[in-house]
Amino acid sequence: MNRQEALNLVKQYVKSENSIKHMLATEAIMKALAKHFNENEETWGLAGLLHDTDMELVDWKTEPEKHGAVGADMLEKMGVDIVITNAIRAHNEATGKTRENLIEKAIFAVDCLTGLIVASTLVLPSKKMKDLTPENVLNRFKEKSFARGVRRDAIATCAEINLSLEEFVRIGLKAMQEISEELGL
Repeated sequence: MNRQEALNLVKQYVKSENSIKHMLATEAIMKALAKHFNENEETWGLAGLLHDTDMELVDWKTEPEKHGAVGADMLEKMGVDIVITNAIRAHNEATGKTRENLIEKAIFAVDCLTGLIVASTLVLPSKKMKDLTPENVLNRFKEKSFARGVRRDAIATCAEINLSLEEFVRIGLKAMQEISEELGL
């Protein structure tokens, strides 16, 4: 599956514009991390783009274990690489998929980082991501009352991929800033 096919599939199954933007942000950070680790940018990007394809197909409030699993199963039937589908399963702990390799560990940490970066942008007077600094994001990370829904423990698992929180935020913010127009920020 190429990127355009993946994007078409996302738009077929996900109607929320904000959810699609989250998936684009996840794709951007995953590609940046792949480049950082000298991994396959296309594979990592597709994992990020497709990771929430099933978000409107399952009720993840009542059956959280299905989010990620349903999408991965669907994508496997379409012939999507198991490296990608395993990463999709691994992004949600409730599926029971243990994070075993770099891509699986990365997507788990990235998933929540996008939300922290967006929330940090929206409290800026300009509401423009270009004005956000890694220091702003790190300060917001420390504020437990800020963006309470963001799982800081998940973001902190960046240590499992041998990145400090500072380096992880820097890579993630730069990747999202590069697509800020697409994100509307």
